[in-house]
Amino acid sequence: MRRSVDRSFHTSWRAEEIREEARSQAREEGRAQGFGEVVPLVLAKRQLEVSEEVRRRVTDCRELDVLDLWLGRAITAAAAEEIFDDE
Repeated sequence: MRRSVDRSFHTSWRAEEIREEARSQAREEGRAQGFGEVVPLVLAKRQLEVSEEVRRRVTDCRELDVLDLWLGRAITAAAAEEIFDDE
């Protein structure tokens, strides 16, 4: 005897809300990862030495507003560590 499975949740508004929240979070994580890769690249292209500590701190960060601040500072910093000034 076959039992039918209730699949109504998978098509409900709540399920769609959960899926959209997951997609949004994945997009934000992707942007943070991209910033985390770009900041050390900008510093290196400016021929500044990027220590492993600086690289790790930047790539571990997932706060877009902080990464955006660091990217702005990376454009003008005299040394890689200066992107963290005032923190």
